[in-house]
Amino acid sequence: MVVDKSKLKDNPEIKDKWKLVLSFLKEKGLVKPHIDSFDYFINVEIKKLMQANASVYSDVDPLFYLKYLDIHVGKPEIEESFNYTRQTTPHECRLRDLTYSAPITVDIEYTRGSQRVVRSDLVIGRMPIMLQSSKCVLRGKTEFEKSKMNECPNDPGGYFIIKGTEKVILIQEQMSRNRILVENDSKGNIVATVNSSTHEKKSKTNVLHKKGQYWLTHNALTEDIPIMVAFKAMGYTSDQEIVQMIGAENIEQLGASILETTGLNVYTQTQALAHLGKKLRQKRFQSYKKTPLDDARDFLSSTCIAHIPVLNMRFKQKAMYLAVMIRRMILAQSDPDLMDDRDYYGNKRLELAGSLLSLMFEDVFKRFNSELKVIADKIIPKNKAAQFDIVNHMRQDTITNALTNAIQTGNWTIRRFKMERQGVTQVLSRLSYISSLGMMTRINSQFEKTRKVSGPRSLQGSQWGMLCPSDTPEGEACGLVKNLALMTHITTENDEKNMLKIMYNIGIEHIALFNGEELSSPGVYLVFVNGILAGITCHHREVMSVFRMLRRRGRIPYLVSIYMNEKHRSIYVSADGGRLCRPYIIVSPEGVPLISASDVADLEAGFKRFDDFLYEGKVEYLDVNEGNDSHIAVDERGIRPGVSTHLEIAAFTLLGVCAGLVPYPHHNQAPRNTYQCAMGKQAMGCIGYNQQNRIDTLMYNLVYAQRPMVESKTIRITNFHKLPAGQNATIAVMSYSGYDIEDALIMNKASLDRGFGRCLVYRNSKCVLKQYPNQTHDRILGPLLEAETRKPVYRHRALDTDGIVAAGEQICERQVLVNKSMPTISVSAISLAAPEYKEVPVSYKGNVPSYIERVLVSSNSDDAFLIKMLLRQTRRPEIGDKFSSRHGQKGVIGLIVEQEDMPFNESGICPDIIMNPHGYPSRMTVGKLIELLAGKAGLMEGNYKEGTAFGGTQVKDVQEELIRHGYNYQGKDVFYSGITGEALV
Repeated sequence: MVVDKSKLKDNPEIKDKWKLVLSFLKEKGLVKPHIDSFDYFINVEIKKLMQANASVYSDVDPLFYLKYLDIHVGKPEIEESFNYTRQTTPHECRLRDLTYSAPITVDIEYTRGSQRVVRSDLVIGRMPIMLQSSKCVLRGKTEFEKSKMNECPNDPGGYFIIKGTEKVILIQEQMSRNRILVENDSKGNIVATVNSSTHEKKSKTNVLHKKGQYWLTHNALTEDIPIMVAFKAMGYTSDQEIVQMIGAENIEQLGASILETTGLNVYTQTQALAHLGKKLRQKRFQSYKKTPLDDARDFLSSTCIAHIPVLNMRFKQKAMYLAVMIRRMILAQSDPDLMDDRDYYGNKRLELAGSLLSLMFEDVFKRFNSELKVIADKIIPKNKAAQFDIVNHMRQDTITNALTNAIQTGNWTIRRFKMERQGVTQVLSRLSYISSLGMMTRINSQFEKTRKVSGPRSLQGSQWGMLCPSDTPEGEACGLVKNLALMTHITTENDEKNMLKIMYNIGIEHIALFNGEELSSPGVYLVFVNGILAGITCHHREVMSVFRMLRRRGRIPYLVSIYMNEKHRSIYVSADGGRLCRPYIIVSPEGVPLISASDVADLEAGFKRFDDFLYEGKVEYLDVNEGNDSHIAVDERGIRPGVSTHLEIAAFTLLGVCAGLVPYPHHNQAPRNTYQCAMGKQAMGCIGYNQQNRIDTLMYNLVYAQRPMVESKTIRITNFHKLPAGQNATIAVMSYSGYDIEDALIMNKASLDRGFGRCLVYRNSKCVLKQYPNQTHDRILGPLLEAETRKPVYRHRALDTDGIVAAGEQICERQVLVNKSMPTISVSAISLAAPEYKEVPVSYKGNVPSYIERVLVSSNSDDAFLIKMLLRQTRRPEIGDKFSSRHGQKGVIGLIVEQEDMPFNESGICPDIIMNPHGYPSRMTVGKLIELLAGKAGLMEGNYKEGTAFGGTQVKDVQEELIRHGYNYQGKDVFYSGITGEALV
């Protein structure tokens, strides 16, 4: 399209454009990918898995069958007593050490004797429920309703509660499935790899180039087989036909492979299948023998490149796909730029809770059905007289235990796919509000942490806008553990059948209509849908523009991506799950953003939502590959008419949650922001509005947590200003004594006395009273009294009359919390004599005394008495405690000085902290200098300053405000020595 440049003018900045980010996160939330993935599994995937494993038959009785008609997951509930259940809340499960789970119910049809029986709502197990998901009781509740349930309205959800512990399934990074990847192997040979993955099968197929020939390699083969043998086994016996499919211009590279089949004396399909059958590994557990020819056919149809469908043993589509793999290898040999990069983020997929639970559920559901089959085969022949009812043999604990144990331990073991992974789940960090939020966006790579390889660890250009460039740990996990950026969304699966229908309607011709020669014709573009070769087109640009137009008009799901690879001469349509994408504003060919200031005003007024812009075709999601195809301007000034296709919504969304909290991060040296991301999660503060109602293992609360004077938009978006961590301190940057070297801090004792940095540490102590098989049980005795005074002995001084510690009591080392005793014999047969008991008291261990905050008496899932005690300690800062600013400038307290000896200014103000100025030159944290100026000006003006990345309050404006209030524009001040009274100049 030709653009008349004379009519063009610079685009004005769209006022308050960042409010789109606020609207996006209000609707989607930071943990929306977790919740979407789990919802898709619960509502869609679980039904597909049931249909794939819908029937159980018996080898003994041909008339017996069991058929699943439907499956659904209920609402979370707990069983209080036999056959009495009631709805529960997450907070109750946390307090009582219960699992927040819901029953999985099925409708079944089966035979009982000669009758056909239909049963509905039959419970087969329990599914742990993710908080804020569609089955959670918190879904759709207002802030007031959540607070009535003792739940913090700002809690993001996206985690599970297993036996009272909060567990997160971390996002797992994987290579993309069903895609061709051309690279060099360890020996330098060129290899094309496809990791195929379907519901039924997962397999890895390689085409390898060695000794001048092409070989097919697979785990099911004892040795590599020549590629021409594979083609001939698929029915392509003519060498000419094979060469035409791969590309006749590459005949020299294929010469040696063609001659190899002659040497092996393989000319016909039967000979090729026989040769292939000999090379297959023998399956150990095969109930009936097949001929080598049938084994070879099965291998080609269902195991080799498993995601390409084969109907009625017609291998045309698979043969063409194999030809494309070889063609890509031949082209990469002549041009190394055509090699694929394994670390390119478009070649990665992220696995979330839904897909991991779906793998686990499928495995355990198959096991559940096979156990039923074994029971049926065993019992049916025995009792012909009595009617065999399969329902009486359905065990609920098989599915329940498998799912809860997997989430509890983090070990994902799936025997069918030989998959063993450790550390998939972790305990949700509740050190601060931001540490739990940061953990929800963490991505875990399966790469070995011990290997010193720079490739997977380095920051890729393709990660721009998708992953946070600053938030990664130091040390061995550096670059392997990453975090999502603020507006990144992870896709869920879309149905590819509808996709294919649309593609054939917009000018793509089906692959079955061609003989293969057209694949390598110039001007012909291949079209792949989810990695399957669907067709070809000669009008690639028209196909792309029509597809995008349909997507912007809502005819195609908005998370489906289309992109073109000129080097491969291919169009790729991706509708699979686990792709990273983010929204952008669409720019017209004239260079005008489609969102205007009036749209933002409508958004603020509540007339529009973020999704409305999506359906109006003003905003669209791009994944990594399609973003690679686009020209994206960071701001309005960067738009180039006729070139720019999209505009960033806000530049600060390139950073993640933790990096976004840093004021003026674009003025700091890069590693400082990385250090701050790690330390910001350790900051003491508030963890939630319900922190006083929680009984956690360990909880730190700052007594006077404060909202920072210099904020960023990310702080307000994530509600961090409502649950802050840290305090605003008066700081003097100057040298004072020798106790401040190496970043040590000098603290004002009077500030500490007034409560600066003071925190409460809460710990819990637990006691369970069990019942034993021989009808005995644990018991609690009252305190032991002294004979003379009739007062409790020292060890029992804190106990109440019921033998449990009283709330509000001080407790010292070795004093008893619960005076518990248990029977000496708990296993033997029931005896009539009264059982003997031994004392096993729960005692307090710790040098510093604690106070009892609260005592909870309840019962847990095993109907045992559960006693939980919350212990409180108040701590004030002391020498050696670590403090840090928001720029990775950490230091310990070197000296605590009386206020009289602290320096003071003309107004008599003493600083809370004195910091050594040597912390600046080598660290280059200019952002911290600007924050100090902005914070001082904000105090004078009585407002909060803006320190957002790539923007924020200008230094010039801050300096003018300081001058207006009679201060030095550089923030300098004259101080007087607290010891001598002299001016420190």
